[in-house]
Amino acid sequence: MALGTLSDCQIRGLIAEGVVASERDWGVRQVQPASLDLRLGEVAYRLRSSFLPLESSVSELLPDLALYSFDIRSSPFLEKGAVYLVPLSESLSLPPFLSAKANPKSSTGRLDVFTRVLTERGDRFDDIPSGYDGKLYLEIFSRSFTLKISPGLALCQMRFFSDRTFLSDSEILERQRKSSLYHVSEKTSPETFRDRIVDGGLYLGVRLRGESIVGFRARPDAGILSLVPGDTQRATEFWEPIHGVPRGEMILEPEKFYLFASRAKIRVPLDLAAEMLPFDAAAGELRTHYAGFFDPGFGLSGEGARGVLEVRPHDVPFRIVDGQPVFKLRYERMEREPDIPYGQGLGSNYTNQGLNLSRYFINDFSVTGSSFKED
Repeated sequence: MALGTLSDCQIRGLIAEGVVASERDWGVRQVQPASLDLRLGEVAYRLRSSFLPLESSVSELLPDLALYSFDIRSSPFLEKGAVYLVPLSESLSLPPFLSAKANPKSSTGRLDVFTRVLTERGDRFDDIPSGYDGKLYLEIFSRSFTLKISPGLALCQMRFFSDRTFLSDSEILERQRKSSLYHVSEKTSPETFRDRIVDGGLYLGVRLRGESIVGFRARPDAGILSLVPGDTQRATEFWEPIHGVPRGEMILEPEKFYLFASRAKIRVPLDLAAEMLPFDAAAGELRTHYAGFFDPGFGLSGEGARGVLEVRPHDVPFRIVDGQPVFKLRYERMEREPDIPYGQGLGSNYTNQGLNLSRYFINDFSVTGSSFKED
């Protein structure tokens, strides 16, 4: 029996054993170093509201909750601000010792697209209990853009584990001493260094200072955003750049969607995976980071890679300052190291990233790249 979070070779074993099945042929890049991409089926349902199945099956509830259904192949559009449910191509037959968790892919979260996986008779989103046997469904809610999609598109991913364990504060400190888990420029003074280890994770701050673009805000007048493989669009049609803030502070507007990056550069060793957790509401009226998984190998070359933060303030304007902690990263133990770490051979889109937009865009901003000019 495996202990810890499963790596790519073990996920391929689950597929071979029929623990994970699919209506489609398996994709070459579908198995990631510590996760499996889940793909859309061909039918979608426009819902009256989000829901949890609880004591019912999803199919029993759909006649009452679905306004209509449609074939994605002929009607590929999801309107922003509307709730949709799409049966996924993959299904599970988990053994009693194995459970799973889902999260949006990085490319999905950076679009302000909120996704959650449902199971039959499930009482929680994204958490798949041990021994689950049945279909999977994906709830999709796009806040900023109307989307064009296609069957087979992967918007979310899933991790599998038995006895999932996370590093404690003391273990994080020890790993940091031996081989850095995060790095902040030496030019950062002790007075502004706010990245810290607490409550079983790293609380890391946002970067607002810089001579180039330090953030993006979703344009309210954007057109249809195509996620169909092979389609790309100009970044300037969907995003407004935010340039370096001289005073190191800015006020975020309520219900606007922003992309920023961490001041610290993150590293994920091969025997660990990491997960970005929702921001503590007690520390500010905003939501940060829709997409949560960082695979083994992320940022290992050089000093590391910055985490991209998806930020949406709620209800009231909210002031943030350079270095202010706005997200938490926790590390979990892998059962074994992956055969192909992140950034090695899979064409990973965010290897050694700065402030990268989602892979669906061609960056045409006048300032070089959608990355930082580093310190």
